[in-house]
Amino acid sequence: MKWAEGIDKLGIGLYILLCVFAIININSVDAKLGSKQLMFFGISLFVGMIIFFMRTKFFENMSAIIYVGGVLLLVGLFPFGTEILGQKNWYKFGGFTMQPVEFAKIGTSLMLANYVSSPDFNLKNKKVLYTVLAIVGIPGVVVLMIPDVGSLLVFFAFVMALYREGLSGWLFGVIFIFAATFLVSLAVAPIYVVITILIIAAIFVFLNFYRIQGNVILIIGIVLSVGVLSGLSYSSDYVLSKLPKHQRERIEVLYKGEKAFRDTSGYNLLYSKTAIGSGGMTGKGYKQGSVTQGKFVPEQETDYIFCTVGEEWGFTGSTILILCYAIFIGRIYYLSENQKSTFNRVFGYCFASILLIHFSINLGMVMGLFPTVGIPLPFFSYGGSSLLAFSIMTFIFFKLNYADKNSLV
Repeated sequence: MKWAEGIDKLGIGLYILLCVFAIININSVDAKLGSKQLMFFGISLFVGMIIFFMRTKFFENMSAIIYVGGVLLLVGLFPFGTEILGQKNWYKFGGFTMQPVEFAKIGTSLMLANYVSSPDFNLKNKKVLYTVLAIVGIPGVVVLMIPDVGSLLVFFAFVMALYREGLSGWLFGVIFIFAATFLVSLAVAPIYVVITILIIAAIFVFLNFYRIQGNVILIIGIVLSVGVLSGLSYSSDYVLSKLPKHQRERIEVLYKGEKAFRDTSGYNLLYSKTAIGSGGMTGKGYKQGSVTQGKFVPEQETDYIFCTVGEEWGFTGSTILILCYAIFIGRIYYLSENQKSTFNRVFGYCFASILLIHFSINLGMVMGLFPTVGIPLPFFSYGGSSLLAFSIMTFIFFKLNYADKNSLV
């Protein structure tokens, strides 16, 4: 059919496959929740159809309004939000809840894409750079104040998208160095970390001696960097001690193992790894998982849904699911890179990067490679807000891609 030309069938097919497989697994955990997730999926498809028949320029023209609306929804949590699991990041309407941060990601993606696609955009211009950081930083600061650390990490996706548009890679290096210094200092005596920093700095100076010679600003920068990193190393234990008990233990689990906190922050991880490991190569079978069916894993229908896949579908099913995500995310990056419109490309990169961070952190979390931070698995974790928000982004992107493929320009 001629109207179907330009629809990315692989992308839409993978989206439907992930959602259907998710409903099957949620139903295994709780049949009532499975039915509700099926309803959310139906609503998402209906909203997707509406998006598909909307004018393409609507998203670009309305990006500022959608962005401001998302920020206002976040701010509204302070007086009107409902606290669930220790975080006041939900609105409650009768028997339904809504997490506005999921929709704020949509607004931020659209606003960023709109601004980057403006004719005068140039990240080398400080005013432009500060504006970009403000677009990402305003909702990010509100999320930090809630506080919702998990969602705040997802905002790094916008930095990844900006890297494609010319943002210096030094920023990634700085973030990595600071994070690595902090984490390593929790496991190794700070004196050894500082010695390592000094050796690396000395090697850098030796290799760049003629470039550094006489460059006062660069010399001051090196000295300050060494001083700040050394201070961070020695203060790491103090910073950790000031975190709330549950957050501190979630980090310590990575170093001491989940068994050391089996009655507190390590409980979820202990039984999650038990469930995934017990699945073997082909799994125990649908609704046959002793750990998941015994409800040993808290939040196993939301953040820890992957343990259900591991136990019931085994290594084979888990691998297929991971491959589906990898292909889906890779497909969005590929299509984004081939867009004629800068707006389409930037939105696609934002969307793909958000998916990548959610996917990576969630799987790392359930396997003990990352602290538990409350990050849902896209399309898969139970929840209407998450599914609807990710579905909206999916259909916006494939609508933009459809228009791009049918454009004569």
